[in-house]
Amino acid sequence: MPPAKKRTRSYDPVKTRAAVLTQFAHVREAVARLAPDALERPTRLAGWTVYDLAAHLARAVDVVARNLAEPAPAPGRPEVTLPDWPFATATATATATATAAAAPDTRPDLAALYADVAARTERLLPDAEDTRLVRTVLGTMTLADYLVTRTVELCVHTDDLNDAVPGLDIPYDRQALAACTRLLADALAVKAPGGSVEVRIPPYAVVQCVEGPKHTRGTPPNVVETDPLTWLRLAAGRRTWADERDGGRVSASGERADLSALLPVLSR
Repeated sequence: MPPAKKRTRSYDPVKTRAAVLTQFAHVREAVARLAPDALERPTRLAGWTVYDLAAHLARAVDVVARNLAEPAPAPGRPEVTLPDWPFATATATATATATAAAAPDTRPDLAALYADVAARTERLLPDAEDTRLVRTVLGTMTLADYLVTRTVELCVHTDDLNDAVPGLDIPYDRQALAACTRLLADALAVKAPGGSVEVRIPPYAVVQCVEGPKHTRGTPPNVVETDPLTWLRLAAGRRTWADERDGGRVSASGERADLSALLPVLSR
């Protein structure tokens, strides 16, 4: 359950839409050049192959287009907001894992799947209102907010694919990685509200968190700093705090600057 206190951040919906489409195009191009044997490689997600990840990414974007093709839910207050989403993703993960376990003879052709998703999304997304509600397995969200969550799906699973297939090297759209980084950083601040620790993830995010004395000027007494990809790996549970700090990918100073008990922030 997420804490009661929530932080909100504004996202430019035009940039978010472009980021989702661009990152999806990067993934589509990379998946198209995977050899059949590469699709059967295991990934760091238990029970998931590269094929499963690739198909999941297509479906994670397709849910937007399929929503837009259906009548919109009645206008009203969304059931899920961005501060809620990271703490409710266990339900979505269970659904995705069940889908990934489908028998091989029911698996769609990836090239056709990606082409279909791209065509549907590019046709329906441009004219959709940002405030339109869309249905998700977690509840209704505004389209603008839901697209921000798609940057997390795309960036985290892009990293999963790059990890599973050496040399694949799918690039990250800058705006997609920025939105992903910021949402996961804000989730940490929601999970551990306070102002005693400053977490810096240049060039995209700075948040304060953890109860305790709050600094008002100068250098904070407790500072954590890392890069965006290391942060998403920590926030999504792909790497441990100890490994990333010992490997020099996290800098942490101050007696309160140990985030190990607060990670990951995604419920998956």
